[in-house]
Amino acid sequence: MRGARSGPGAERRPAGAHPAQWVLIAPEAALDPPKKPDSEPLFTKLRNPSTGEATLYLFNSGAQQLFEVKAFHEECRSWFIGQTVQQDGRLLFVTPMDPLFLILYYLIKADKEQQGKFQPLDQVVLDSEYPSCPLLLKCADVKQYIQHVTEEKEIGSQKFHKYSQEKTLKWLKKKVNQTVKALKSNNISVGERVLASTLINSKQITDAQEDYVRYAHGLISEYIPEDLSKELLKYLGLPELRSPEPEPPLKKRKLSDVPVEPQEDYTKFNSDNLKTKKANTKMSAAQKALAKVDKSGMKSISAFFSSKPKTSK
Repeated sequence: MRGARSGPGAERRPAGAHPAQWVLIAPEAALDPPKKPDSEPLFTKLRNPSTGEATLYLFNSGAQQLFEVKAFHEECRSWFIGQTVQQDGRLLFVTPMDPLFLILYYLIKADKEQQGKFQPLDQVVLDSEYPSCPLLLKCADVKQYIQHVTEEKEIGSQKFHKYSQEKTLKWLKKKVNQTVKALKSNNISVGERVLASTLINSKQITDAQEDYVRYAHGLISEYIPEDLSKELLKYLGLPELRSPEPEPPLKKRKLSDVPVEPQEDYTKFNSDNLKTKKANTKMSAAQKALAKVDKSGMKSISAFFSSKPKTSK
């Protein structure tokens, strides 16, 4: 299994694995696999145990050990090979991996399709799209450790297996505990990473035991299906973290064609207060002189523009 990232852009490696276990492979080597997979290393594609998608792996000589292959890529990087320049300058990081994770994918699939029937392993770990899949059963100690994830029956000289979720959860819990131990022994801080992955803000970041367990669970979850990851979370007694919900936006007032009736009587502002205000305004000298003229008997100017009444004949 792999563990925490090491530096920006670096690929993940098994928790607690020593850097000496890393192997750098020129990318062109993966394009030309050897013709004898039983005796020489073999680059091949297998199903990712978490997503089911094609992923590059490596079997060592004799297919005794499985390695995960990850690419480290930077722009403007090339290889000088002899007198030529290899344009693809990627580095392939090869790290040991437990083949039970890949076998577990097929066990869960067979359990759903065959409704929990016991079957021989060589009939379970088969994939027409990935012919190298049966090599997983040749890895060292697979037949010994398969009991950690399956129920086993033996009839004569042949053994039959079926997927056991109870045993698998116990096995995965051991993996989580081993990962936590490796994280602590390497002095890897995980509190900030747990908060960042859940988008939760905190003024004080601490490396509590729960943070280590939750971070280790996240690493293990990269190698198991999502449903099993949720079951493992419950089995570890960890509550599912949820990002804080954003505050709802302010509701906009809907426009309506119906006229809105005023809730107060605004005509009170047009009464005596308004007249008093007008009376207190300053008048010009001409206005004051006109106000003193006697207007009795005078017609208003509007009378000259009004229509004359018709006279009766």
